[in-house]
Amino acid sequence: MSKVVEVSAAVIERNGGQEFLLACRPEGKVYAGYWEFPGGKVEAGESHRQALDRELQEELGITVTAATPWISRRFVYPHATVRLKFFRVTAWEGEIAPIEHSAFAWARIGMDAGVEPILPANGPILRALALPPLYALTQAEERGVEAEMARLERALAGGLKLVQVRDKQLPPAVRADFAARVVALARAHGARVLLNAPDEASDLLARRLGADGLHLPAARLQTLTARPDFPLVAASCHSPQELALADRLELDFSVLGPVRPTPSHPEQAGLGWDVFGEWVFDCAQPVYALGGMTTTELETARRHGAQGIALMRGW
Repeated sequence: MSKVVEVSAAVIERNGGQEFLLACRPEGKVYAGYWEFPGGKVEAGESHRQALDRELQEELGITVTAATPWISRRFVYPHATVRLKFFRVTAWEGEIAPIEHSAFAWARIGMDAGVEPILPANGPILRALALPPLYALTQAEERGVEAEMARLERALAGGLKLVQVRDKQLPPAVRADFAARVVALARAHGARVLLNAPDEASDLLARRLGADGLHLPAARLQTLTARPDFPLVAASCHSPQELALADRLELDFSVLGPVRPTPSHPEQAGLGWDVFGEWVFDCAQPVYALGGMTTTELETARRHGAQGIALMRGW
């Protein structure tokens, strides 16, 4: 087996995270003319963050002042096997210049990058970037269907873009009707909806309603050997082993928790941020923090490697 080359890569963001930078590899390098996220090899004695800072100074002439760890991707090229540790860079000093690239371009998240060809390893990164920082879970069982629909309409009008229809204890007909209403309302606001799917009957319902995908409870995740055939598939995870399984199944994202004790399970101790950060550091998919979260903890979550936060309350 060939040695794995450790690489730090940067998703440099501007305009409130709506745009990101791509750079073109120069003549004389492997994959010359291909577009990539800037970065480079981790040298002996360096941490991934130290390598990131050095590479961006050398390649673009900037000094990073704010960066948070994100996902890791392993990719086998003909010439090398690389493991890319991505960081989201949100602040820097200096003017970006293509010192070691032939060009650079800003692309808008969620839209066609506008440049090609892009390095093969970066396709999943572009899809992951389209995920928002907030993942809202419905609570119609506790609040009532009409109250939850009203809450959801307000949140969607305020910019919410990703919703999970949870409410697994509702009577099947009531849950199906509620889910259909959520899908229709979300469509009107350009948001995506996943249906919590403890069984294949839920898969059929999601397909019939035109939901964007499934959210797999941990118990069902552990039974799978292949990714369900939906455009968007996520899972609940509670251990490194479950996160690794979600990676092997190439799911789009996971939710990990509880980070803190929750009102519904106050007797359970949370993982805490240090353990959360340790478990997600090598994940290939984005991970949302769940459990006792509030919107005020979004930046804390991102500092520890999270895509964002998942909430049942407070959205």
